[in-house]
Amino acid sequence: MKRQKSADCRKREERKPSFPFLTVWKEVQKAVDKTGMKMESGYKKAVESHVVKRRIRKCSLKKGFVLAGILVVSLGLCACHGKGSTGEFQVPESFDTSRNYEITFWAKNDTNKTQTEIYKKAITDFEKCYPNITVNLKLYTDYGKIYNDVITNIATDTPPNVCITYPDHVATYNSGQNTVVPLDVLMEDPAYGLGGEMVAFDAPKKDQLTEKFLEECMLNGQTMALPFMRSTEVCYINQDLVEALGYEVPDVLTWDYIWEVSEAATKKNEDGTYALNGQEVMIPFIDKSTDNMMIEMLKQKNAGYSDENGDILLFNDTTTALLMEIAGHVKTGAFSTFKISSYPANFLNAGQCVFAIDSTAGATWMGSEAPLLDISEENIVPFQTQVRMIPQFDPEHPRMISQGPSICIFNKKDSQEVLASWLFAQFLLTDEVQTAYAKTEGYIPVTSKARESAEYQDYLSRAGEDNEEHYEVKIEAAKILLEHTEDSFVTPAFNGSTALRNAAGDLIEETAKGVRRKKEVNEDFISQLYEDMTSLYHLDEKAGALSGKQDLGPLPHTAVALLAGLGAVWAGILLYVLYEFVRRKKGSGFKHYYTHQNLTRNNGNFQ
Repeated sequence: MKRQKSADCRKREERKPSFPFLTVWKEVQKAVDKTGMKMESGYKKAVESHVVKRRIRKCSLKKGFVLAGILVVSLGLCACHGKGSTGEFQVPESFDTSRNYEITFWAKNDTNKTQTEIYKKAITDFEKCYPNITVNLKLYTDYGKIYNDVITNIATDTPPNVCITYPDHVATYNSGQNTVVPLDVLMEDPAYGLGGEMVAFDAPKKDQLTEKFLEECMLNGQTMALPFMRSTEVCYINQDLVEALGYEVPDVLTWDYIWEVSEAATKKNEDGTYALNGQEVMIPFIDKSTDNMMIEMLKQKNAGYSDENGDILLFNDTTTALLMEIAGHVKTGAFSTFKISSYPANFLNAGQCVFAIDSTAGATWMGSEAPLLDISEENIVPFQTQVRMIPQFDPEHPRMISQGPSICIFNKKDSQEVLASWLFAQFLLTDEVQTAYAKTEGYIPVTSKARESAEYQDYLSRAGEDNEEHYEVKIEAAKILLEHTEDSFVTPAFNGSTALRNAAGDLIEETAKGVRRKKEVNEDFISQLYEDMTSLYHLDEKAGALSGKQDLGPLPHTAVALLAGLGAVWAGILLYVLYEFVRRKKGSGFKHYYTHQNLTRNNGNFQ
């Protein structure tokens, strides 16, 4: 039962004088609101108001410095959360083609010149459909850089219009109020929705978007992005080495098979070289993404990772048992990771690896005939490459992850500008764009319309025709996801899901490092590891952020520098105001100070 305050207590609170600095700040805010201007332009008028000056007059110089600190901090907070002023997006009744629009589009393409040309052609073709819309392209080489820049620009209320990013990141972007536009209403709109009657190009219908891929873009029951491309993890195999060990490559790999063959590949000659390849280096089994490795293993075991609400299920008995087994294979040298060793493709192509797990999007690097290589040609060992699903615990019920970049749209004050952004986002789902991009790497189109198109089917049928566009390993890798879409799963996106994914991967990484450092990996080691991951990634705090009101997390260094600069400027302005205040007070007094101000009083309002 809630206690009622005593009468004496209430009287003491009523007698308590109000903190003058907070009062001053409230008056500043009121004055700014009356100017109808932003804080930056309205502040001068605010501090020149009679009310504010009357408050400042009552403050000592010492208190004034405290006020300056309060104002600087408050202004910094305003700068961080300035995005809150944008209202919820409403679909306009019609698109105003009499106006010109300029939108920004951020995307990633590594160093793939072909992808760059695809983006440029897509923009050119779209602008032909909508001559009044100009699309400005900005390319990145890393999704992490996109993430950092988006967070920085959200803080300054200047995010891009359209961005290709990961759903995990979109969940963090959406921590602000109305930052990212929910797409459900837009998709269903009869005029401008997916394949709508007023759309000026042949866009796919909503039911032609693969539902499995769309699930990854859901947040709190809303569609916050459109899938752009999708890939999965596959196992690239040196068939020659497998057969040299006396094994055959099965149609479906199992974890028992992988571990057995990998252990057999660790035998050495008397001179210290490996018996299998005669080289000094052999990593029988290497995985590019330990994040996905742990998540997929748990999924195959029907064990928890997280639920759709962001509740953490990662630290369980199944995870402990898996880490124990992995530690044993690290100890024998049968297993390593990308973070510890290097790119799996480099070891595979040099004849130093039997099994390499990587994304289908990395297929153009895998195999001795790969069109893209990171090692010199003299170090390549020719071999027959096979591609299979990732290893399974239950071959009859395979489970594999599907994931990939998605398209999100940032909210703007001008709803027509948002609609222009939406039209361009739709264009990225057209058959031509989807097919062209999928041909560059082992991605697959996200619409059934594009996958069933004559152009894409022709592309698949020409596997092995050449080692560039029709590189056989790349096409065979893509076919695995095409044929097993229903066996794939997605991880839920929430504010904090990226941190949880990193923690899942680090469990394997730190276990492997512990073995290499001669530590005993037992239950005590793993228990401490769980505590370390919980602390490192703040997993003891609520991971689920589906309310959309969680903090954006640590600001990137660029944002911190920007805000620090703004704070320094405001501190200088405030110190100057205080200096003038003190100087005038000691000089001609307050009467003279106020007489010479050009202020007009009208019913309590100051202009």
